[in-house]
Amino acid sequence: MPTGLIALSAFIAVIIIWNVACKRNMGEAMLLGFLVTAAFAGPDAPEALVTGLRGALDEEVLYAAMAFVFMAYAIDRTGLIGKILTILNSLVGRIRGGPVLVDATGSAAMGALSGSNSGNTAATGSFTGPWMVRTGWSPERSATFMAGNGGLGAAMPPSSSMVIMIGFAGSMVTTGQVYLALLCAGIYQLAWRVLLIAHLARRDGIQRAPSAELQPLSRALREGGAALTIVLGALVPIAITVGPIASTLSNNNLLGVSLNEISILTWIPVLVTALALLIGRRTLPRGTQAWADWLVAAMPRFTSIGALLFFAVAASETLTNLGLAGDIEAILSDVHLNKYVMALLVGVLIAVIAGPLSSTATLTAVGHVSLLALVSVGVDPVLAVTAILVFASTEGASPPASGSIFVAAGITGAKPEKMFLPLIGYYMLPIMLIGCLIAWGVLPVLT
Repeated sequence: MPTGLIALSAFIAVIIIWNVACKRNMGEAMLLGFLVTAAFAGPDAPEALVTGLRGALDEEVLYAAMAFVFMAYAIDRTGLIGKILTILNSLVGRIRGGPVLVDATGSAAMGALSGSNSGNTAATGSFTGPWMVRTGWSPERSATFMAGNGGLGAAMPPSSSMVIMIGFAGSMVTTGQVYLALLCAGIYQLAWRVLLIAHLARRDGIQRAPSAELQPLSRALREGGAALTIVLGALVPIAITVGPIASTLSNNNLLGVSLNEISILTWIPVLVTALALLIGRRTLPRGTQAWADWLVAAMPRFTSIGALLFFAVAASETLTNLGLAGDIEAILSDVHLNKYVMALLVGVLIAVIAGPLSSTATLTAVGHVSLLALVSVGVDPVLAVTAILVFASTEGASPPASGSIFVAAGITGAKPEKMFLPLIGYYMLPIMLIGCLIAWGVLPVLT
């Protein structure tokens, strides 16, 4: 009996029922899913619970994700993301469809820093959504853009989804390989969005934004250019661990060994947070009580993502111990699919599940299985991880239960049901195609 596969099915079913049908939070759903998964160990269920919890505590992904959560909070509270968006506005505001381009590029920038899809939609859309409506876009079209662009939170590295998949892949990939490959995939997605915006702006007769509403670039850079410095927090760890600079430094007898110990998953959020606090120090609280209130306001973000990831990783450990990999191999050995069909099936599976769940929850549920399935039919592990992350980035465009859809609709006053078909046609299907083309080796990526 394929105990691992049955346990996985039960895990996914519990998550969907508890989160979607019962309207409870995802952390609770993951806890219940973990308990149900461990129950499939039978008499050994208590031991499976303990083993899963201990395994989760040993995973770097858990601590890195917490660091990313605080990083996103610091960037938001210091007001740096607003300054970056103002600079982008000055660059592209004079172009037809400029607000949507700002939303897309801003979501890409925010996604590279925070990795949150719904957070992306809210952070950039709170500024660009009303602006889109003022420049002639309908509320539904504006909200569709916002929800579709929000998917760049999982599409651009680094992200919590990327961290999870790197953990699943283990020694099959390196962080640097996945980072570069996902960056290329994110650029492909951004390029598609730019083409889509240009087409729809022309079709809908959208005009350029009035000059009175735009800041000169020189002024935007003078007032907010320092905010761009936080990007160094991501660039420096990558530069000294991947590429020609890393190769040069590794030849140094003193630095070579130490460089191998650097984890960009940990250091990117640490450095970006430090730079954000330094640059935005004037907005920081004064006094002990003010700091306490500032930190307490961040706690809800930690409790949600912390519980979700902890129990998701624990469930993944339990599924592995229940023989999930062996079950997958046994089934795939009887079903002789080529990589083209397998990539398409995996893409559909992830996109469908990403509708009611978040990209993070989707990948913790089926990411490991999807990776094994793709690698078993000859897909390169780096391409497999990248394609899976692209599939998962359809979260914002996967109706009917995506959080990004309702966040965007709330900002612009749109009717969510009118966004479903455009999201599928303009974002969900094209993004799935990009993922398939990467898995098939048609679209090249750096590794």
